[in-house]
Amino acid sequence: MTIRISRRRFVSTASIAALGSLAMPYLSRATDRPQMAQGLQSGDVNADSGVVWARSDRPSQMLVEVSTTESFANLRALPPVAALPESDFTAKLLVENLPAGQEMFYRVRFRDLSHPTILGEPLTGRFRTAPAGRRDVSFVWGGDVAGQGWGINRDDGGMLTFAAMRKHNPDFFLHSGDTVYADGPIKPEVTLADGKVWKNVTTAEKAKVAETLDEFRAAHKYNFLDEHLRAFNAEVPVFVQWDDHEVTNNWSASKELPTAYKVRDIDLLAARAARAFHEMYPMRESLAEPGRIYRVVNYGPHLDVFMLDERSYRGPNGPNQQTDYGPGAYFLGPEQLNWLKRALMNSRATWKVIASDMPLSLIVYDDGPNKKGSEAVAQGDGPPRGRELEIADLLRFMKAAGIANTVWLTADVHYAAAHYYNPDKAQFQDFEPFWEFVSGPLHAGTFGPNELDNTFGPEVKFIKAPPPGQVNLPPSAGMQFFGHVRIDGATGQMTVTLRDRADTALWSVTLDPKRGQDRL
Repeated sequence: MTIRISRRRFVSTASIAALGSLAMPYLSRATDRPQMAQGLQSGDVNADSGVVWARSDRPSQMLVEVSTTESFANLRALPPVAALPESDFTAKLLVENLPAGQEMFYRVRFRDLSHPTILGEPLTGRFRTAPAGRRDVSFVWGGDVAGQGWGINRDDGGMLTFAAMRKHNPDFFLHSGDTVYADGPIKPEVTLADGKVWKNVTTAEKAKVAETLDEFRAAHKYNFLDEHLRAFNAEVPVFVQWDDHEVTNNWSASKELPTAYKVRDIDLLAARAARAFHEMYPMRESLAEPGRIYRVVNYGPHLDVFMLDERSYRGPNGPNQQTDYGPGAYFLGPEQLNWLKRALMNSRATWKVIASDMPLSLIVYDDGPNKKGSEAVAQGDGPPRGRELEIADLLRFMKAAGIANTVWLTADVHYAAAHYYNPDKAQFQDFEPFWEFVSGPLHAGTFGPNELDNTFGPEVKFIKAPPPGQVNLPPSAGMQFFGHVRIDGATGQMTVTLRDRADTALWSVTLDPKRGQDRL
């Protein structure tokens, strides 16, 4: 086995310069070992590489060993990576030249930079590289974690949906965004409708909305306090994207911040949130555009996953009624839209999964209580307007280019649904039929259902949402949802199942691929 570490080690720009100044006597740290309280993660795994992540509690070097055996009998030690204050002591590296379709084991520990003889205890994780051939592929998806004040309640079992997803031993986890609720303080107790008390694990930083860089970092670190999440992360690689709550609710250039915020600059908050987000997840980084979230992950002959960013390039939230395409109607934005078209054209995978953090035809109001403005794509029945112009252009392009077997996976609205898009039922009809599946929340309040927009002809095939009049149901109500996708290696059939946190299968459909789309 040959394993090569990329020179692109994802360390902060000042890392190397800082090493000399940090490697000095630091007696207060000499009696203890570097700790990894947040566990470890892997991510963006393809056929020959993947990203490994961990966080120390002090200036350290991350030491990684990789092996094809659980015993580490054939281990390879990789060059160390610095974990410095500039990155909140996080470190990640891209490990390349791995064998395809292989269970990989990795072991991580940190070496104290002030006392190089002091090593922390190791933690062990694993991931599977994507197959070179036509084997089965399995993955789970969902979004929305620790939202609406529902934090980690150990009396309720913690974040149980992650334990349910882990049971399926998926190849990877597609995180559809709202990885944290930076705008959502966690109180020690919440009184439920039946008078019972929900008891949260709390931290000082999560007692208020996130404004400083450290507070945004703390929002992510809060979730890592859950044992189910840490165990899941150690075994299942994550493909992660973001949405609004990594910054604040419904943020765009037009966002007017509530009085809870002392920092009034939405661009500054977004920049701090983006830095924390990139520090805390094992993403591949773009050399062309540092900090870019949209990307494609190739996972074998049957699957390409197109990770979108529907937040960073959008125009201001507003009525969303433009009849001509321009900056006010941007959702993906021209550059990302053109990238997506090229990437879809270049794909030879059987299935093209479009990871959209927001649904296409569910109306999400910018001002929910007054039902005004548009937060997502849809704004009401009729021909394409506003942000729908981009989606119409994309769907028209895919039809003209003969791009088949596209499936949209999304979250955001905090309930589970399956939508079949039928041009015969649509106001805009220049597209081939496709499916969109909605899951989540993973651990947040349950809402819905949302109003449906007929522009692209969605037919509701399944829905699971609270009864009328019930909103923001706690995780203990059981209405926490995730999706599970299985692709049969021999036939290429895709089976999509929507499940709840008890791992009950709520609804399922098996899709046959159109032929002529497979890799040669």
